[in-house]
Amino acid sequence: MKQKSVHVGIDATTWSNDRGFGRFTREFVKALVARDSEFRYTLVFDQPPVSDWPLPEGADCVIAATGEGLNTAAVGDRSRSPGYLWSMSRLVRKSRFDLFFFPAVYSYFPLLSRVPCVICYHDTTAERIPHLLFPTRMNHRLWQVKTWLAKCQTDRAMTVSETSAADMEHFLRIPRRRIDVVTEAADPMFRPLADPAAAAAIRARLAIAADAELLVYVGGMNAHKNILGFLKAMPMIIADRPKLHLAIVGSTSGKGFWDNLPELRAHIAAHPPLAEHVTFTGYLDDADLVRLFGSTAALVFPSLWEGFGLPAVEAMSCGVPVLSSDRGSLPEVVGEAGLYFDPEDVPAMAACVLRFLGDASLRARLAAATLPRAATFSWDRAAELGEASFRRCLGRDTPER
Repeated sequence: MKQKSVHVGIDATTWSNDRGFGRFTREFVKALVARDSEFRYTLVFDQPPVSDWPLPEGADCVIAATGEGLNTAAVGDRSRSPGYLWSMSRLVRKSRFDLFFFPAVYSYFPLLSRVPCVICYHDTTAERIPHLLFPTRMNHRLWQVKTWLAKCQTDRAMTVSETSAADMEHFLRIPRRRIDVVTEAADPMFRPLADPAAAAAIRARLAIAADAELLVYVGGMNAHKNILGFLKAMPMIIADRPKLHLAIVGSTSGKGFWDNLPELRAHIAAHPPLAEHVTFTGYLDDADLVRLFGSTAALVFPSLWEGFGLPAVEAMSCGVPVLSSDRGSLPEVVGEAGLYFDPEDVPAMAACVLRFLGDASLRARLAAATLPRAATFSWDRAAELGEASFRRCLGRDTPER
């Protein structure tokens, strides 16, 4: 076992977040800690970690006295207080890390010392379509200030796709030579379901007919996810496939994030036939999601922009093809396991779904491509690339022997 000679601090304030960057933080950090390398890791929390997400064995943790966690302090139209930022920054300075890593620029706070810093920018959606992400101009302005400060302290940048790397160079003016790409991956529990009864049981629990042609959406309810656009395409699809059903999987609590759930519900209410063909499942844990994928024809991913698209990899890991927007990183991630459409062209979305459902050979070809495509992504490989990024930040090209 190698000597742990390099002490890396990691911002863990997103650890208990159930959105994409929370999962990235947990899975990426677990993979980093599991590697035999010169790095030792300390997680920096703003609140005591919750038992729902156990810490990886081998990592230390420290907790700042912020009085409030990120999940309530920086959501919706709220922002973190100066006291919160000071507490986090002071703890990092006192800890005297050799390097500090932010798994998401979302949770960035200014560092008071000149510790080398790596920051992961997951996407540039906020820069591309800010009117769909921020409830007020002030929130947008605060985001711009935060990302500017983060860029000033970024010794090396990290992101999760080549698409996002190109976007960062264009929108954030970060030179490509300073950006490292580390992809995401599905949890090992995402695999083809071997128990048809489990798939039938989850359908029954969610009141989805056993003979329905099921499409599934997984993710947030934010406007840029374009669920509303897909709902507008549904009547065209149902006219030809009357047994079609859409399960929308994701938290409906909002948890303070600005979403358009009321608009989605209002659209369904204004078009009564849709109510029989759409189910909001709420949050499903991974085990239930695997069961639902077990009887799903395809994952629908109509986003206007994505930096990676982890639900696509999770679906492919279960043998489920993806009907996807042709924007952002999705074609890069899904590859030949998907069929693509223009997310701003409602008839094109409907035509894509109808083509998929009406062509058995096409469905079989896409399904056959899912598992090989999903296998190209792994958290261990992501951690290997992450440690290479840390070494570049420290001016080292090779691991310590």
